[in-house]
Amino acid sequence: MAHVISDECISCGLCADECPAEAISEGEDKYVVDPDKCTDCGSCTEICPTEAITEAE
Repeated sequence: MAHVISDECISCGLCADECPAEAISEGEDKYVVDPDKCTDCGSCTEICPTEAITEAE
């Protein structure tokens, strides 16, 4: 299951830089995760300063 980014995202871009699958990109209001590319490695959750990234339910 892919990760998702909540509205707590401050668009710092750290998650996109950290993602080995290049599944995270800048969206209109926040960064977004492409569920087809996400490998659920969790590296983005560890780097996010606002804890805005969680596993999708």
